[in-house]
Amino acid sequence: MSGTLEDLIQYRLEKANQTLEDAKLLANAKRWNPCVNRLYYACFYAVSALLAKNDFSSSKHTGIRSLFNLNFVKTGVISKETAETYNDLFDRRQEGDYADFVVFREDQVLPRIAKTDNFIKAIVFLLQNK
Repeated sequence: MSGTLEDLIQYRLEKANQTLEDAKLLANAKRWNPCVNRLYYACFYAVSALLAKNDFSSSKHTGIRSLFNLNFVKTGVISKETAETYNDLFDRRQEGDYADFVVFREDQVLPRIAKTDNFIKAIVFLLQNK
C-alpha cells in the first residue's frame, strides 16, 4: 500500500487509538502484563506518527525513543512530564515481555491508561498545531 505522508500519519494515529482501546479491553479482563504491552505500543505508534511528520525514522524501538527524546523532549516541544509516560512504558514493556517473574498489578497499570490517553492527545495536538 502506498499513500501520502498525511495518510501515513493518520494511519499511525488510528493505530495508536485502536491499540489504546485494546489496552482498555485487557484491563477490563484484568490482564495487566498484556495491557502494559498495548499501552506502550499505543504511545509508540503516536510517536512514530510525530517522527514521520518531521522526517525522522528508525527501524528500532530504541532509535524511535532516542529521536523522540532528542528532537522533542530536550528541545522543550514536549514536556518531560508528558514524555515520561512513553519512556516509562518503554521500560515496563521490556520488563513485562522479557523478564521472568514480572507480574504487574492493577494499581500499577490503571493510572497508566489515563496517562497514555493524555500522551496520545498531546501528540495529536502537536501534529495539528505544527
